[in-house]
Amino acid sequence: MIDIRKLKELVRLMVENDLSELNLQDQQETVTVKRGYGQAPIIQHVPAMGVAGVAPTGGAAAADAGEAESGPAEAPSEAGLTAITSPMVGTFYSAANPDSPAFASVGSAVTPDTTVCLVEAMKVFNEIKAETTGTIERVLVQNGQAVEFGQKLFLVRPS
Repeated sequence: MIDIRKLKELVRLMVENDLSELNLQDQQETVTVKRGYGQAPIIQHVPAMGVAGVAPTGGAAAADAGEAESGPAEAPSEAGLTAITSPMVGTFYSAANPDSPAFASVGSAVTPDTTVCLVEAMKVFNEIKAETTGTIERVLVQNGQAVEFGQKLFLVRPS
């Protein structure tokens, strides 16, 4: 499975250098990241013996609609909180399977290496790490909900 930090770094490099496509391949996996003007990057991750596919695409309209619902009225309640965002387009899962407890919920203590959820893209389940230390204050998405690249998933009170 691709490291989320590496993926974020690839996306950052694409944006900074105005690249539209980036292909990386080693003996274990192949990663293709594509983006169009004004669109979230599309990530294709193929393990060495995996199945090729194309990530589901979502327009900015879905992300904008989610932001419109929260609106500026909630901004003060987010003061001092750190957001954990989705590094890709996919489906949010709060637990490894329906019978398991959630990876993280309100009040959970997290560290940078704590898995807080899974985001499924192209039938690959990607562990999302907190990448911060603190306590989960709010869970912003529901289990099974589609998420966009950069969408806020959790709000954490740093410790």
